[in-house]
Amino acid sequence: MSKSAEGTASIPLKKTVRFTEMAKGGAGEYALLHRLEQDYIRELPARLLAALRELENSLSGYRVSRLEHSLQSATRAHRAGESEEMVAAALLHDIGDGLAPHTHGEMAAAILKPYVSERAYWIVKHHGVFQMYYYAHHLGGDRHARDRFRSHKWFQDCADFCEKYDQNCFDPDYPSEPLEFFAPILQRVFAKPRKEFL
Repeated sequence: MSKSAEGTASIPLKKTVRFTEMAKGGAGEYALLHRLEQDYIRELPARLLAALRELENSLSGYRVSRLEHSLQSATRAHRAGESEEMVAAALLHDIGDGLAPHTHGEMAAAILKPYVSERAYWIVKHHGVFQMYYYAHHLGGDRHARDRFRSHKWFQDCADFCEKYDQNCFDPDYPSEPLEFFAPILQRVFAKPRKEFL
């Protein structure tokens, strides 16, 4: 670490700040951290693709991997002419399964929230309870649990999402697009957060 003219330690060449308590950081240090954070945020699509690849080895028992399920979901949304944000939502809707199995929709929605519409966010956040319509009654649960949202303006949109892009995406013979096909879509959707998140 070098010394400045005033005799205090300067920021090391490896781009780290000097402070050990945030309250003691200076404007220059926070400017450096902001620049580094912006670089890191720009790499988010690549990290999401890596996390999706990890789904290849998750949740056994189905005839397809969780990655293939996600690819089928996104492929169906793309082929149906959905917007790119909805294709990205379909691709990422189960990305939280490994770390948040009971709240995976909320986790996926939180990732998407700064970059997509409130509608897309709401659909992904609540898709888990809507998906229960197809199986909960077989396990002694309430398949109509989604009805508590019946008066919500996006109730039908979420029901349609689950019908078209979730419950039917476990087909080992479906010709889904490869993950690389969706990389440019993720780049565009995650290019810039909505203004309230800037």
